[in-house]
Amino acid sequence: MGGTDGLGSIGTLGGTNQEWLEVARRIYPPRKVEKLVAMAGAACTVFGREGYARASVDALAAEASVSTRTLYNHFPGGKAELFSTVVAWTAAEVKDAQLARLRAVLDPGRPPRPEDLERDFTALARAFVGLMTEYPNHFALVRHIHAEADHVPAEVLQAWRAAGPEPVGAALTATLEWLADAGLLDLHGDAALAASHFLALISHTLTEESHHGVRPLSDQETERLISGGVAAFLRAYRAD
Repeated sequence: MGGTDGLGSIGTLGGTNQEWLEVARRIYPPRKVEKLVAMAGAACTVFGREGYARASVDALAAEASVSTRTLYNHFPGGKAELFSTVVAWTAAEVKDAQLARLRAVLDPGRPPRPEDLERDFTALARAFVGLMTEYPNHFALVRHIHAEADHVPAEVLQAWRAAGPEPVGAALTATLEWLADAGLLDLHGDAALAASHFLALISHTLTEESHHGVRPLSDQETERLISGGVAAFLRAYRAD
């Protein structure tokens, strides 16, 4: 997820950000860990505000209250490495939250009753959509990733997908397969496509209309879009 001295260097040593921090605290002195996290947090603010192309190394260093030399000492790859680290770090944070909500709502140890399927999918959709307001900096980054895909390095795009969207998609796919095995869904032979359809139906219009959470919709409109998306998904995939 980055070079040899930043947060990215420990990304492969743990599955969650908390595990990464625990590893970092064993490898680096406390002051170094604090500085790494502070620089990553400041970079998230700058990238979320300016985007990748417009953000300068000087602005990133100033936001973190460090010199550009200090920034390069910790992130030798400069802006590209810092952006990759921040994107993957925040994506993993949101991924952890999404997986926790998925397990809380649809637990394989507690299969839902057929009559509760719409209620449970609606609860899951609300939980996923609610993360846009809980993690505004991350979704600001995602907005810029989509808007500046031709300027963002390919390895950064892959780091983002690997840290967040891919594991969430895999977990949701497995959950839908479990519900299909329980006789509650008919996935028409493509569980991964069904998972993509669910995420698109509950969030695409909402994301577009709110500009990735920049201009939040009213509670009533948010609920209308979520309920409509879940209803459309179940019309397509509920087992007869």
